[in-house]
Amino acid sequence: MTISPRTCTEHHFATHDGEQLFYRHWPATGTRRGAIMLLHRGHEHSGRVAHIVDELELSDFDFFAWDARGHGKSPGARGHSPSVGTSVRDVQTFADHIRDQHGVATHELVVLGQSVGAVLAAAWVHDYAPPVRAMVLASPAFSIKLYVPFARPGLALMHKLRGNFFVNSYVKSKLLTHDRARQASYDSDPLIARAISVNMLLGLHDAARRIVDDAQAITAPTQMLISGADWVVHYGPQHSFFANLGAPIKEKHVLDGFFHDTLGERDRAQAMTHIRRFVLERFAQSAAAIDLRASDQRGHSFDEARALAQPLPALSPRGLFWRGYRAGLKLASRVSDGIRLGFETGFDSGSTLDYVYRDRPAGRGPLGRMIDRHYLNAIGWRGIRQRRACMNQALRFALKQVREAGLPLQLMDIAGGAGRYLLDVLDEPDLKILCRDWSESALARGRESAQQMGLSERITHLRGDAFDEQSLANVEPKPSVAVVSGLYELFPENDKLQRSLRGLFSAVNPGGWLIYTGQPWHPQVEMIARTLTNRDGQFWVMRRRPQGEMDALVEQAGFKKEKQWIDDFGIFTVSIARKPA
Repeated sequence: MTISPRTCTEHHFATHDGEQLFYRHWPATGTRRGAIMLLHRGHEHSGRVAHIVDELELSDFDFFAWDARGHGKSPGARGHSPSVGTSVRDVQTFADHIRDQHGVATHELVVLGQSVGAVLAAAWVHDYAPPVRAMVLASPAFSIKLYVPFARPGLALMHKLRGNFFVNSYVKSKLLTHDRARQASYDSDPLIARAISVNMLLGLHDAARRIVDDAQAITAPTQMLISGADWVVHYGPQHSFFANLGAPIKEKHVLDGFFHDTLGERDRAQAMTHIRRFVLERFAQSAAAIDLRASDQRGHSFDEARALAQPLPALSPRGLFWRGYRAGLKLASRVSDGIRLGFETGFDSGSTLDYVYRDRPAGRGPLGRMIDRHYLNAIGWRGIRQRRACMNQALRFALKQVREAGLPLQLMDIAGGAGRYLLDVLDEPDLKILCRDWSESALARGRESAQQMGLSERITHLRGDAFDEQSLANVEPKPSVAVVSGLYELFPENDKLQRSLRGLFSAVNPGGWLIYTGQPWHPQVEMIARTLTNRDGQFWVMRRRPQGEMDALVEQAGFKKEKQWIDDFGIFTVSIARKPA
């Protein structure tokens, strides 16, 4: 049977940093039922996945396919992106554009990614928790076969020594597909990007490892297609991802004899049949979200935190290791100002946070400063500093919306400590800030800083309980922007957050905004739990709260999430939600 080609139109969308990325759109031929977003392989572009639109035979679905930055007709050095996190955020911006310009709600969207595109899709669904109808991953490049011994450590060392550079792909078209026509088109395609930026190659490896390990946080219905004779990527992480996947609806198909270009293989009709059935099944059912609000009582993050709270046998290998590690930190605290401050005030304290934000190593002599620099460069603290930059973007966005809506320019942070970061936005004319906190000493430091800067009349520091629903609900004047930064991550119980969020919903002016942070993942969660102490002098055991869970609590209170930022490591998020007008 001959399939009539669908009509395609070409467009651009402005992503989060202003880049104009190219994409193709195939409108549904009748009444639209849903939409499918296609993310191409590394080195390729949207033209290489155009055949999927016709071969899936889903005429009542819109299709969208982008050229990732640095690929195809999109700008940027070929094969390069500033970071994997930047590319994942591009996916979020693309979904926002599809929603705003084409009227496709995210719950009507299926994301279909292949190879590198599948990694970006999985990272997007993990990090941003979009309520997509389903996700289809074809031969995800969770671990690329480099063949040269110690290639990845060698590339990492060279990257550190000489900065970013590019490497050319070793993959020949005959190793991608048995389809001779696809081989020939790959070899002759001038838009194929043969090179890949080393920062992306290394970043993909790190992001993929994180997503595979924490796949339990992903609850979107997921289908995986694995090529059975793949020369390009390893199978192990693909199967591990599926085993870890938290989605109650999931399926996996191993396609015997398929090379890496799963959706461009000679016998790809097998793959198309699986995808078509899966998509239609998902749209035959309502898009029911999984209730994650009781995740503080059961689930993977609850089990992890409970295990970390249990002391290790003193003479076990792990027990001895972490005791030695903590002893080393205690020794380092004699010369490192940052580590000493952490032990004195708590590594989760406002004083420690202020020190990390300043990012100036201090200690006794060159050795102390060197150790302090190493401490400040820990991945968690680098993420914290990126979180502050994200928070500043969120604040600017919210204040712009408030100003345009004609709402009072009143902002409140319910646990702002000294509130020094709030001073960054006091260049906004007419803005008034209420900074609440439970610590009187932190508030005193904030008052002193504001007075020194001549801002005492514009920022007020008051003692208040961030979990007292009535106290928050009755605050005056009513804020148009409420901020919860770095607080909810410290408390594993969701009932405390629910009380706080209910109070905030009552407090915020109609049409106003809530900015909240999250911590869906952390690579050093065991080290922190076994060696560092919190402000109460107890071992600092964190329960990571997946983004979907955090968003569900916010939406339960009545807010509607609009945007999100996340650091390049996938540790800390900053989200913004709106109270209906």
